[in-house]
Amino acid sequence: MSEAGTEFRTSKGRVRGRRADDGGVAVLGIPYGAPPFGPDRFRPPRPAAGWSGTRDCAAFGPIAPQSARLPGAPVWEPGDEDVLTVNVWTPPRPRAGAPLPVLVWIHGGAYTFGSPAQPDFDGAALARAGAVVVSVGHRIGFEGFGHVPGFPDNRGLLDVVAALRWIRDEIAAFGGDPGRVTVAGQSSGAGSAVCLMAMEEARGLFHRVIAHSVPSAFFTPGVAAAVTAAVAAEAGVAATADGLRSAVPERLVAAADRVAARCREGDPVAAVQAYNPVVFQPVIDGTVLAAAPLDALAAGAARDVDLLVCHTVEECWFLHRVGAIRDVTTEDELDAFVRAFPLPAAPAAGYRELMPQAPVRDRYLALFGDAQFGEYSSRLAERHARAGGRAHLSRFARTRPVPGGRARPWHTADVPFAFGNLDAEGADFLLGDAPDADDRALSARMVRAWVDFAGTGDPGWPALTPDATPVRHWAVPGDHLTDDVTAPGRRALWREVGFGPIRLPEGSDG
Repeated sequence: MSEAGTEFRTSKGRVRGRRADDGGVAVLGIPYGAPPFGPDRFRPPRPAAGWSGTRDCAAFGPIAPQSARLPGAPVWEPGDEDVLTVNVWTPPRPRAGAPLPVLVWIHGGAYTFGSPAQPDFDGAALARAGAVVVSVGHRIGFEGFGHVPGFPDNRGLLDVVAALRWIRDEIAAFGGDPGRVTVAGQSSGAGSAVCLMAMEEARGLFHRVIAHSVPSAFFTPGVAAAVTAAVAAEAGVAATADGLRSAVPERLVAAADRVAARCREGDPVAAVQAYNPVVFQPVIDGTVLAAAPLDALAAGAARDVDLLVCHTVEECWFLHRVGAIRDVTTEDELDAFVRAFPLPAAPAAGYRELMPQAPVRDRYLALFGDAQFGEYSSRLAERHARAGGRAHLSRFARTRPVPGGRARPWHTADVPFAFGNLDAEGADFLLGDAPDADDRALSARMVRAWVDFAGTGDPGWPALTPDATPVRHWAVPGDHLTDDVTAPGRRALWREVGFGPIRLPEGSDG
């Protein structure tokens, strides 16, 4: 680092960041990979080229192709190609000779939208708490997760592996410890994080994982190919490598959006997308991703990686509020959802007994949220612990009265708390209202837990054992601890329900 404290030397050249008001430094938009377009489109990432002089890194790099317009975040523009970049936040007063734990953030967004440039992902507060924070830009949507014949699946995951290699080689220059790297993510970012635990190519590049609201959906190659066929048809090109490469990124973005809209309207792709129109998921391809994460963790594939899991207790209320999932308000519609998802009848009947006075929509959203995120996330922690790994489990349960109702602990509401960014643009929607003193205290506790876990593997409450599932409940005005083994409730309804990759109806895709 330079005397001014904002310049750093990497193997590709010097970079200059910007100093924040708190004295920390943000170094943004550092290339870790070459632009994955032109002849490199749909291929594994290649290393970035070097540069002479000092590269100005005071602003985020371009974001990956998408149609989303998120509060405070940049919008993708056709022609933006240098999308494989990392962003680094260093603390205000780095300790000389004592490298800090590294916290690596993978953003969520249904594997289709989002970017590390979203305001609630600013790493300054976590850096102030004692970590070097890195966020990763990677390919999403069709560019990152669409099946292209003759090219690797899961290119977005390969991008993150390339970023982790950059961190291993370069992060010491920023004061980070390459021997204490924690990968963190929420929603599809958490899905990517647990996929890394199952990937041989990622082994040894990280040591801990923080996974918030891990989605349960993964595709077999046959389903991925069926989705590609639908997207190609909407784009007016052949579902071949040449046909797909002939379509500019914005054309495939628009085509995928139309396929997702059809799914929301009840016209599912390959009869697997009803009610959950996320048209791109990681593919269990046997190469990049040899096994589904739950199976890999249960087999002990990542027992040397510490795992911290969290999910919100009302996950799907957010997805309903923003119109991302279909509405269900009658018993007949709920029965149709159970058949189409598909789900065994036992959990649906159990939710009727546990929530006898609740409206149908409330039962639907509780059932959907646990099927999609809650039970799968909890089970990942349990399987990891039973296989000999260290795992901690928590749930985000913060709720309080707000004008017009109450703030719900819904999908994504935990992220501004864990990042310490309650005042970021757009956070008020996730929180339901402006944060109060109890919210700020909760955020401080969550920030401390993340940084302590990254540093030592201990977030501040007991790890799971084969016989006990202690759960930290993040709440206001204070947290509490329960044990899923002894506490009755919804989890008992899922004991006999399995989670496997989504397959074509006839099961012909392996």
